[in-house]
Amino acid sequence: MRLIVAVLPFVLSGCASYYTHYAVFPAENSAGEDRQVKLTWQTAEYPGWWVADNRSTPITVETQCSAREWRLVDDSHEDAADQSCGEGIRACGNEGLDRVARTGASVAGKRCMTINADDPAARVTDIGSSLDLLVSCEPVKTVRGSGDDADNIDYIRASTVPYTIYSRKSPRGSLHARPPELDDSVCDDE
Repeated sequence: MRLIVAVLPFVLSGCASYYTHYAVFPAENSAGEDRQVKLTWQTAEYPGWWVADNRSTPITVETQCSAREWRLVDDSHEDAADQSCGEGIRACGNEGLDRVARTGASVAGKRCMTINADDPAARVTDIGSSLDLLVSCEPVKTVRGSGDDADNIDYIRASTVPYTIYSRKSPRGSLHARPPELDDSVCDDE
């Protein structure tokens, strides 16, 4: 009996395959500056016969030269209750920081970023090698603070047409699992 109890944690933890997913692509920020945008997330994938469902972290979206990070969740994430602006893979806007790009309206209850927006049941674990990112909001201000304490909080430009993005998937811990760092040297030049 003790042997079973001792071996069980190793068997249970060994059933999942762990992956790192990332994508880096060029786009403009809301100020019209050319930037690199990076998406990253991780998954735990279980065999079809296993009782557990595949799991994932939220997707993080970073824009080069910006301190602002977005976290896109689906209903399987613990953070989903904080992102109650709709269904699917989404990130809600923050009142005072964001506004709807086309109208300038309040972002209360609005999705600012959505992945595969046409699928309200979309899950991060179901994303293949490509995804569509729809950005519907823009920052109210692109800089927070002033002088030496100023932080750029700009992000990828809103578009009525989704960005089609191709991602990489690597086993976690492999040499190719680490997403590239965004080069902020261009930020110092501006």
